[in-house]
Amino acid sequence: MEASSLTLPPTVPAPSTTTITPETVTITPSILYFGTPVVLLTTRNEDGTANLAPISSAWALGHTIVLGLGPDGQTGRNLLAGRSEVALGLPHPGLWPQVELLGGLTGRPPAPEDPRGHVTHERDKFGAAGLTPVASELITPPRVGECPLQLEARAAAVRHDAGGEFLIVEASVLRVHAAPGLVVPGTQYVDPAAWSPLIYNFRHYFGLGPELGHSSRSQTPRSPHPQGLGRV
Repeated sequence: MEASSLTLPPTVPAPSTTTITPETVTITPSILYFGTPVVLLTTRNEDGTANLAPISSAWALGHTIVLGLGPDGQTGRNLLAGRSEVALGLPHPGLWPQVELLGGLTGRPPAPEDPRGHVTHERDKFGAAGLTPVASELITPPRVGECPLQLEARAAAVRHDAGGEFLIVEASVLRVHAAPGLVVPGTQYVDPAAWSPLIYNFRHYFGLGPELGHSSRSQTPRSPHPQGLGRV
């Protein structure tokens, strides 16, 4: 059969060349944080003060955010106690030092042989990390002022995972706050070319790289400046 060339309409990009890995090896990694966004959670303590903690397991479905966190920290304790209001802050890559610092602090006094490892008790985590509490509009816990995206939410369900090692939280988002530079002018959409979340990639911190393309379901145009990411 005679070979023929493939001609595509000018509006359809040519298919990219994919390199197929010829073989794999079986490994047993200690964790599976294969590139997930960092989220800062603020909950309310029993005495009404705020507890701030970072997590690296979160995903969204519509206006529901599913969170995964350890059961031994103050955040889990607050949510299990029925204090369901939670503020979520999505930090930009430049905030990774503050996130890393918060990872070593706990609002719950550590016990001997604490399963969380070496942690330091700190009641004022905002102050310790140099972050600014900003009053929320619909819930009690404050938002993190330095985060370009901030969500006010309420936990609708809090339960242990099947293995009993973690807490799975389903939170309903009540209000979204975005830095003005992240919003497509005249719309309610976040500009994906202007927003670069902090990514926790196998316990290393990353931002986003240049845009490669966009989904056919996207309601925002492709970035005219694909290299101009992480401006916030």
